Amino acid sequence: MAKAIVIYETTYGYTETMAKAIVAGLKEAGVEVELKKVMAVNTDELKDFDAVVLGCPTYHHDMIGTMKTFLFKMKNAELKGKIGAVFGSYGWSGESVEMMSDTMKHIFEMDVVEPGLKMKGTEVVTGEKECKEFGKKIAAKIT
Repeated sequence: MAKAIVIYETTYGYTETMAKAIVAGLKEAGVEVELKKVMAVNTDELKDFDAVVLGCPTYHHDMIGTMKTFLFKMKNAELKGKIGAVFGSYGWSGESVEMMSDTMKHIFEMDVVEPGLKMKGTEVVTGEKECKEFGKKIAAKIT
């Protein structure tokens, strides 16, 4: 069975809501999934997954510091060729999604699901279906 890990950081809960819906979509597609906040993940465990999915809100046109630090640590995880995907919520701009996607694609040389999913915080409440579909889109690449 294909395995994925969804790793996220959240500020106001929007990105966490997205993460849970993406996990639901992955599970509906038959993927075994783990959901973890970024501070609870050891990069050594990433080798055990077929897909690594990162979620982070945009705060002042940037990623939250914990996710940025985690990306530096991911460099040593040897993820070349693995499936990667990104998502995040935002208030005004949404740059974190592109930043994470670019890092996965160009630095880690992962096979990235594009485009990443970004939603305005106020849209997350009604965006469960879109998030589940994104989870199924990821699953289609690994099953």
